[in-house]
Amino acid sequence: MSEQDWAQLAFLGLLGAALLWGMMRDKRIGLKKFLGGATSWALIFIVAIVAVGLWDDIRTRFEPQAVVFATEGRVVVPRARDGHYYLTLTVNGAPVRFVVDTGATDIVLSHGDAERIGLPLDDLSYVGRARTANGEVRTAPVRLDSITVGSLGDRNVPAWVNEGDMDKSLLGMSYLQRWDRIEITRGELVLSRGDGAG
Repeated sequence: MSEQDWAQLAFLGLLGAALLWGMMRDKRIGLKKFLGGATSWALIFIVAIVAVGLWDDIRTRFEPQAVVFATEGRVVVPRARDGHYYLTLTVNGAPVRFVVDTGATDIVLSHGDAERIGLPLDDLSYVGRARTANGEVRTAPVRLDSITVGSLGDRNVPAWVNEGDMDKSLLGMSYLQRWDRIEITRGELVLSRGDGAG
């Protein structure tokens, strides 16, 4: 969970504790009524914890997903509610959810995604530098054995691993330029290839 999730949990915990303390201070309430109220609030608190912990999974599951028309060499990516385009690619055999970023020069993997796809993190050489909204971070060059969407794929693809804290990996222009046509229309990002192969 992220720092924001922990902060939300801490807030909910303090709120629950304050409510229970207030109930215990009230001398007019009987023990049976107090236990009933405490049980109700405990259940509400547990549901809130589960909801906070699963929120990213729930949000991802109900967001519209990309549609791959492999025979046409086309991928249609709907715009998410936050205004970004997200595309899940299979990288070295594992799914990675990218945010499409035309302002990024290259493919940039978060540390967590790099670990999940099996890159040797201890052997990486952080020789690059990248400017982000949070300042400058170090980056390490890597080669991805394969990167595919549906049956459309590329091999031996250069990318970078970001040493800093990133929520999502970035799909930059070095990948997007592998497509013959990039079009944004009516809330959809459409990537097309003439031959359907990388």
